[in-house]
Amino acid sequence: MDTTQIADAPPPTQPSSAEQKRAARGATRPGDRIFLGLSRGSGILLLVIMAAIAGFLTYRAVLAISKDDGNFLTTFEWNTGVNPPVFGIAVLAYGTIISSIIAMIIAVPISVAIALFLTHYAPRRLRGPIAYVIDLLAAVPSIVYGLWGALILVPQMNGLFGWLNDYLGWTGIFSWQGGAARSMLTVGILLAIMILPIITNVSREVFRQVPQMHEEAALALGATRWEVIRMAVLPFGRSGIISASMLGLGRALGETMAVATVLSPDFLIHTSLLDPGGGTFAQNIASKFSEATEFGRDALIASGLVLFVITLLVNGAARAIIARRKEYSGANA
Repeated sequence: MDTTQIADAPPPTQPSSAEQKRAARGATRPGDRIFLGLSRGSGILLLVIMAAIAGFLTYRAVLAISKDDGNFLTTFEWNTGVNPPVFGIAVLAYGTIISSIIAMIIAVPISVAIALFLTHYAPRRLRGPIAYVIDLLAAVPSIVYGLWGALILVPQMNGLFGWLNDYLGWTGIFSWQGGAARSMLTVGILLAIMILPIITNVSREVFRQVPQMHEEAALALGATRWEVIRMAVLPFGRSGIISASMLGLGRALGETMAVATVLSPDFLIHTSLLDPGGGTFAQNIASKFSEATEFGRDALIASGLVLFVITLLVNGAARAIIARRKEYSGANA
């Protein structure tokens, strides 16, 4: 064969993107089309369910708020059995947010540290048992945590509360006048124990996905183990840590039975985190729903709508943070 003819031959034409898409669609197997339809239908069904929940909550909330004689957002009272009814969510919103913040401040650093220990420091023979215990903690029912908190945790908090009052009581936030330790700080500590397994397990799986070549490259440059974690592992897993934290925060915001068992509810906002009393959305709904009238249930549903909105805002903020840091996510490694 003449090599000059081969050299002068025009290069083969590449199909256009539209032709490639048509070819891909034509080559799609029936199983792929079925899977695509099921996936798309599942996504649409999820949106429909969320819209139905939001519509139901909004409708029942409007019925209750329209008859409220107080300000729904600022009233420090919950009395739906009088005429006219007076109720508000100020105490519930404060208690829910404060207890969740305390839980996150305690749980997130400890969870990330445990995940790093299991993936980069722990001997192989210890990783399995520790991970198994953490998985067991995630499977414990809420009511069991609540009973443990009421019978074991609350009596043991007096020493901590006394120490905080002696050294930090001047701040007002940690002043303690005595009494049972059924306060927001106790609730926050209990919630931290409950969400710790969730954040730990997700963070551990994220850290295990760090490309080995990133760590080896850092070690080859003379980095210590901590420097490898700081420069390679944590930037890679930042989005995963945020996602894990949001999962834990979701449980902390909506926890019901454990909080209802430990907390001494009232409708006052206490300056000190050690004073007994307060309330959360989920705890208030759980404690009042069974004996509430039809209107009282509408009022509780209105408070549930606020919790629903708070959860959506928190998750939206998390998505925005992850989107801004997407250059560090594992998907782009």
